[in-house]
Amino acid sequence: MKNILILLSLATGLVSHASAAEKEPWEGPYKPLKGEYLVYSGTLGERQPPTRNDSKVSIRVEGKVAKDLFDAMHPDEKNKCTTEPGYRERNKDGVSCFYYPDSGYACYFGFDLRTGKSIGGASC
Repeated sequence: MKNILILLSLATGLVSHASAAEKEPWEGPYKPLKGEYLVYSGTLGERQPPTRNDSKVSIRVEGKVAKDLFDAMHPDEKNKCTTEPGYRERNKDGVSCFYYPDSGYACYFGFDLRTGKSIGGASC
């Protein structure tokens, strides 16, 4: 009888441990964002109106989404666009995020609308 109680206790413990190990599925909900976009041709430094053969988009997001992206991109750039005190910058393959002490976080990315390829969305 004592052995049966021990086995029941072990079985109950295993079942509760197994169910505790199961995590709730992550829903991955979309979140709202604040941003702007620019459709152009040429380069960001010398942009022109979009044309039939050359059309790109630069997308700028700011606020919480920009902070979340900035925080996910480590480390800060050593060669920055400015030497303004408190300014921070992070870049990864065409995604550029900045922290401006006076206005907060902003991130830029872009796409070539003719090819669908990812391109940079910001320039110094």
